[in-house]
Amino acid sequence: MAAQVTIYLNEADQWQRRPLHLEMLHYLRAQNVYAATAFHGVGGFLGHQRVETAHLVEAGGKLPVIVMFVDSDENVDRLLPSLKEMAPNHLIVRENVVLVQESID
Repeated sequence: MAAQVTIYLNEADQWQRRPLHLEMLHYLRAQNVYAATAFHGVGGFLGHQRVETAHLVEAGGKLPVIVMFVDSDENVDRLLPSLKEMAPNHLIVRENVVLVQESID
């Protein structure tokens, strides 16, 4: 069994003055995560916030970015505390997944 984690950010989020989504990808690569991707959305919202889209001039750094990664349950357990520290007050979703094409081992 594997786990997939999805972290909801926006493009203005930073970690140590660098884009948070890129810092997360670098961290996940350094931790030998099996697969990770950052998606830059053209629109979205979280909770009761307004919808931000690429068509609004005033969007300015609020467009959604999603970081998603897949790894073993054990590695996800080990990595989540650091990711929570990097992205406090952000939505993080963990799901159990079945790998159909590849194997983490």
